[in-house]
Amino acid sequence: MAPRYTRTVRVFVIAVLVAIVASLGSALYYLFTDRSGSTRMVKALAVRVALSLGLFLFLMAAYSLGWITGKL
Repeated sequence: MAPRYTRTVRVFVIAVLVAIVASLGSALYYLFTDRSGSTRMVKALAVRVALSLGLFLFLMAAYSLGWITGKL
């Protein structure tokens, strides 16, 4: 029997992955549109790195706590 947190973890992981892709897309947009030397692209990429690191740490913790098993 799968743990009861499996569906919640799956939805959370998918939501964070969508946020990572959205942050990457916004950085690409700022790369092409910002001509004034603003730091919006750098901030968007920093958000992407932070989300990726947070997702990795969450997945490690969830696996350690038994919330997820081999496959989501």
